[in-house]
Order: sequence, then structure tokens, then C-alpha cells
Amino acid sequence: MMKNIFVLITLLILSALSRAQENHFYNDSYQTLDNMLVDKQPYSFKSAVFSVENAYYQGKLNTEELNRKIAFLTKFCNQIIVNRKLQYSEKDEATVSKYASIYTIICQATPVIIGKDTLKYKPFTYDFEDVFGHKELSNLFVSKLLDTQKGNCNSMPYLYKIIAEELGVDANLALAPNHIYIKHNIKSIGWFNTELTSGIFPQDSWLMASGYIHLDAIQNGVFMKALNNKESLALLLVDLANAYERSYPENDGSFSLKCAERAIQIHPYLANALILQAETHKKQFQRLMKEQNTKDIQSILSNPKAKELFDLMNKEYAHIHKIGYRSMPEEMYLDWLVSLKTERSKYEDKRLQK
Repeated sequence: MMKNIFVLITLLILSALSRAQENHFYNDSYQTLDNMLVDKQPYSFKSAVFSVENAYYQGKLNTEELNRKIAFLTKFCNQIIVNRKLQYSEKDEATVSKYASIYTIICQATPVIIGKDTLKYKPFTYDFEDVFGHKELSNLFVSKLLDTQKGNCNSMPYLYKIIAEELGVDANLALAPNHIYIKHNIKSIGWFNTELTSGIFPQDSWLMASGYIHLDAIQNGVFMKALNNKESLALLLVDLANAYERSYPENDGSFSLKCAERAIQIHPYLANALILQAETHKKQFQRLMKEQNTKDIQSILSNPKAKELFDLMNKEYAHIHKIGYRSMPEEMYLDWLVSLKTERSKYEDKRLQK
């Protein structure tokens, strides 16, 4: 009997130690992001992204191989810059040439001369399989994009920003419903959009055509705002929490709330973080209902903790709506995304053709 108890205790201890070992990757990634936010660690979007993906893979991400691939793409960009002259003569010509080179390697088939042979470099393509990462979260990852040449509106703009920083220039992420894209500011025309999933430069009218971008959302910076580097790190904090939720679906919500609250400190109107916060409080409320074995909301509200969570999550959802966020159905998102190609002439930014 005592032997069985000892074995059980040993197994419980080993299980707890195993979970702690697994969790430390997420804690390490959180610390990496936070250190960059408070300037205790040099900022690197590449390192930040890979820290999140490595946490999900429990330390098994081959960052050495990924860095080699990024180094190759960066070298390819530099070769394009040297061998191609843009029809652009403003003072920021060198910067614009770098933007153009990244766009080329991500979106355009490019001839490459190797000795006496001319090969055609194939660009990255949009992967319509599991667009939102419902089946497998890693379908949203930069590592998956680099391994397969196929990505989506999460991984492709992330890779663009990574390469831009490797070339020594900035690239601003921007958000739309269910979507991430790139915004640039150049001397000739000011701000313009770069849409990597379809490989064109759309006007803001395309974004508004979704029907889910409220004026309040624009004014509050929920959508269409050019995120600075620290706000982009805040976005990664939400990615980290979502990865943690996928790895540990029965968690108590504390880690996700820590990520959400830190992200909101950096960007108070980051809808992804605000939704994560509200949804986590909702899960905590539902857990209390399950523990009390009831489906009657009114009866559980006699519990002070349940009442606090119920009021908090309702306040948070009301705030999300007030700042202009609107949820876009996934099937409508895909139709909207495809509209860029089917109605290209309608939405393309003609200023970039001059």
C-alpha cells in the first residue's frame, strides 16, 4: 500500500515538473518580449517572432535553419537592389529600393542567372488551407511560411517586416478585420498600403469595402493604424497567449491575462488584446459555473467572484464595441480578400504607377 502511494506521489511530482518544463518556454518568450518593450534587450522582430513559435514547439524550433533562410532572402534582396534601378529619385530612394526588393521576392517571380543558366525564382503564395489556423496553429507561423513558401496574412507581413529590419529599414504592420498588412510612408506620395496576400498596393477604399471598419475604429487606431515596433511586439504578446491556450486549453487564464494586460498597456486600443482579455474572463466565469454545476447565470451571480467576472467581461465587451471593433465572419473575409484580385483595377493605388 505504502509502495503504491509512493509511486503515485512520484508520478505526480514528475508530471508537475514536466508541465513546469513545458511552461518555461512560454515564460521565457514573455520575458523576451517584455525585455524588448522596456529596452532591457535589443529590439528584434525576428527574435521576438521566433521566441513565440519556439514556445509553441517547446524549444524544438530550428532557428539556425530559419536564420539561414532569412539570410538568403536578405542577400537576394541586396542583389536585386544592386542590379535594378527604380524610376524613383526622391531623397529616400535607397529605402524605397529596399521596400521594392522585399515586395519582389515575396510576391513576384524573378529570373535568376546562375552561370549560363537562367532560373525563375518562385514567390511566396497564399495558402487557402486552414487560413485561420483552426486545425493547426503553426499554419500561421513564419517558420511554416519559410519551409513551404506558402503563407497567409499573418506570416507574410511578419516575414516582410523581418526582412526589412535585416536590411536596416522600418516596416509598419497594420490591422484590418481578421487581417494584417504593411503600411509605408515615402516622400513621393506619403502613406500607402502593401498587400502581400494578393501582391498589390490597395487604396484605403478596399479596406473600407469590407463593411466592417467603423469610423470609430479608424479614429481610435483599432484598424488601419501603422503600428510602431513596440505595438508590433504587443501583437506578438497576443500571439503568445493564443499559442499557450492551444497548448494548455485547461489553463486557469492567468498567463493569457498577463499577456493581454501587458499588450493593452502598450496599445490601449489593440482589439486582439482586448478580445483576449474579455474572452479569458468569460472562460473563467464559465469555469465557475461548471464548478457549481449550474447553467443558470442568475444563480451563480450570488457568488461574489462570479459577479465580479460577469460585470468585468460585460464591461470589456461593451468597450470593444464602443471603440469601433466589429467582428467579420470568416467566409466574408475570404470573399473580401479575393476581391482584391477580381476587382484589382478598382482598388489598386494608382499613385504607385506614376
